[in-house]
Amino acid sequence: MKIGFCMFLWGPSVTPAQRPLFEALKATGYDGIEIPVISGDMATYRALGAMLDDIGLDRTTLTVLPQGKNPLSDEPAQRQAAVDHLAFALDCSAAIGSKLICGPIHQTLGEFTGLPPSEIEIERGCAFHCAAGDLAAARGITIAVEAMNRFESHFLNTMAQLVAYMDRVGHPAVTGMYDTFHANIEESDAVAAIIPSLRRIAHVHLSENDRGVPGRGHVPWAATFKTLKQSGYDGWLTIEAFSRASPEFAFKTRVWRDFAASPADVFGEGFRFVRAGWDAA
Repeated sequence: MKIGFCMFLWGPSVTPAQRPLFEALKATGYDGIEIPVISGDMATYRALGAMLDDIGLDRTTLTVLPQGKNPLSDEPAQRQAAVDHLAFALDCSAAIGSKLICGPIHQTLGEFTGLPPSEIEIERGCAFHCAAGDLAAARGITIAVEAMNRFESHFLNTMAQLVAYMDRVGHPAVTGMYDTFHANIEESDAVAAIIPSLRRIAHVHLSENDRGVPGRGHVPWAATFKTLKQSGYDGWLTIEAFSRASPEFAFKTRVWRDFAASPADVFGEGFRFVRAGWDAA
């Protein structure tokens, strides 16, 4: 098992100028970080990869599908734009040295039809993920798709939906992930949803019910750690917490208050909580 930290705490972009922060995360004990790849240039991502190698931090990546790039859209141009965006994100991931890219890589968040997912949307999603899977496999990268809560997405909300959908996609480079925040909203029993989903869980996000510091809310952490550990899960446990460090990103993630006195409180307390919880499981 490796413990990671998602850089979303500071906003949607990461630059080499944040080296002191990377060094602080390494000193805290983190095995790696998760880097958003939504926009930017390849030179910056290559520089980040070299810097993280020097510091000794492993990395995963995360992306979302921007507006106008929805693979479920009625418009063929949008569906192609979604594939093009994934190709870009995968190239960025390869430049950084990431072997796994995760996130809600199934629809543009906040775009709803007013209905449950239709058969044509499922067919479009499968076509998108098969194309994206081919691109990922060629780069030696795994795509881990995230089930999202109903207020952000209508396509994949529960782990059961995600697993059934991944079985239909059937691409070896495309699988799923588990996120405690979304499961806390959508599952009748968030912990019980883990075992039936394990064959499609390649990545785990640890996020408190309020998106703040893990351990300060009501996510059933002890049971979550115990279930994952005893089931043999040995991948990343990546903390995903949000803040108001970037006002624009805070607006997009609906963060209206600070959850900790400082970012250092989030990643320091968060690491100690996860390490202790996993060791005790």
